[in-house]
Amino acid sequence: MKWWHLKDRFIKLVHMDGDGLVPGRVVVNGTIWDENEEYLKEVSEEAPHVEVSVARDPQRARENWVRDAWGCLWHYPGGYLDGQVVEHPLEDWSSWREYSPPDPEDFTDWGKAGEDVKRAKDEGKVAWGHVEHGFLYLRLTYLRGFQNFMLDVGEGRKELRELIDMVTDYWCEVVRRWLELGVDAIYFGDDLGHQDSLPISPESWRKLIKPAYRRIFSLCREGDVEVYLHTDGYVVDIIPDLLEVGVTILNPQDLVNGLEELRKLAWGKVCIDLDIDRQRITPFGTPEQIDEHILRCVRTLGSPMGGLMLIYGAYPGTPAENVAAVISAMERYHDWWRCGGTRRG
Repeated sequence: MKWWHLKDRFIKLVHMDGDGLVPGRVVVNGTIWDENEEYLKEVSEEAPHVEVSVARDPQRARENWVRDAWGCLWHYPGGYLDGQVVEHPLEDWSSWREYSPPDPEDFTDWGKAGEDVKRAKDEGKVAWGHVEHGFLYLRLTYLRGFQNFMLDVGEGRKELRELIDMVTDYWCEVVRRWLELGVDAIYFGDDLGHQDSLPISPESWRKLIKPAYRRIFSLCREGDVEVYLHTDGYVVDIIPDLLEVGVTILNPQDLVNGLEELRKLAWGKVCIDLDIDRQRITPFGTPEQIDEHILRCVRTLGSPMGGLMLIYGAYPGTPAENVAAVISAMERYHDWWRCGGTRRG
């Protein structure tokens, strides 16, 4: 078991009361792993401080269509890749009055979840709760369709506000159930940004989405539970807002937001679980460039007290030697701050 799964050490890391070690996690798409299993196993064994896992969601193994609990039809292309919604149950507002959200009681097997939480606590581990990826902003686009949602924002549709309230109510009930089980942290995922901007203006985001986030996250913070928020895309404009509404662990992308911007807006204010580049350096760069980038991330956003984690998702098209370079660099620099910022190679 990696040390950061232990509750006491994890909490110290999150609140910058730790020893400066930087946890690293690498999630390898199943197709890459299968083609390079022996090589990647060997690299992983040489990196004992990096957690390497394989992404194999059976629902995403091959092309298929799945309707979720909200009535959205998903198309998955296969190859363990994410899908997209191709049928939106609220594409037309005429369906709104008859629409019913799923029952929070059916979100997961709550009996098993309670057993898992108890086991984690008995073993001194972090007890995690979770919601679905795309829990709020993205869920609105799944239900309405992206273009319809954008028009709703521009037109100020009252139905959109009612829909936001309905989705928020649902997640508040899910969160309350996790809190009743005694979790230490809850994972939230919502990709709020595009490549170089928010999809809606910061003002619209603050008017529509921020109050919903505040309602949900405040339940966690009132219970002294950590709020982990994964969000892909450019979110520089609203990072202070995310911290204000209760995020304690922020999982942003590195190059899209800029390391210096993240340092200016988030360093020392929130634990950063940095999402390592999947667009430029790791798929197209050299192993040497990858090593330099990981070191730059650790130097810019780490500290002798902690507050930084690294996570990387390896997707098809990324050379196996570059995946290996990420793993090796995370291992090489995981104790860079504890060694006084002098260790390299």
